[in-house]
Amino acid sequence: MGKGTQAKLLAEEFGVPHISTGDMLRAAVAAGTELGKKARAIMDSGQLVPDEIMIGIVREVLASPRARNGFILDGFPRTLAQAKALSAIFDELKSGDYKVVNFEVDDEEIIRRLSNRLVCEKDGKIYNVEIDGVSKGGPCPSCGGRLVQREDDKEETVRKRLKIYHSSTEPVLEYYKDGGLVLNLDGTSSIDVVNREIKMMVEE
Repeated sequence: MGKGTQAKLLAEEFGVPHISTGDMLRAAVAAGTELGKKARAIMDSGQLVPDEIMIGIVREVLASPRARNGFILDGFPRTLAQAKALSAIFDELKSGDYKVVNFEVDDEEIIRRLSNRLVCEKDGKIYNVEIDGVSKGGPCPSCGGRLVQREDDKEETVRKRLKIYHSSTEPVLEYYKDGGLVLNLDGTSSIDVVNREIKMMVEE
């Protein structure tokens, strides 16, 4: 339903890697790179990974062979500083042909969707109360583990995250709009409709 779903679909259809912020961090930590070690120490202390470390990790991933034929970035950049640094990385790697997909969804709809999201304590799979017919505390359809609601998906937390988004991430959108790079889409449409619209815009 969200950006992660579309990113995975497009990555499969175009045969390019889907690179998410979380995946990049986990890979760097698992590989034990210098940046990964720094990120792990910060995450273990419960703090947010600062821009300079995230930017360094992104640079490592985008310069690697797996991203040579294109990629889909999911969850980055989130701040204006990250966006400007990413532009510098693209210049450095000569990756000037790119687009920014912006899903337009009302705040209340975002809260409703995330409030309906449950995760399995055992295998980490994510389900939606409305779509998958599951319930909080019920069994995971895949492994039987207990389904719980993450703190990040509770209404109060989502409202706080949206407040941060409007103050920190909206300037990123303006930055890319100035360069004519933004593709605006109705994020409330069905998965198939959104997927088809993205492909049409990208291919144009």
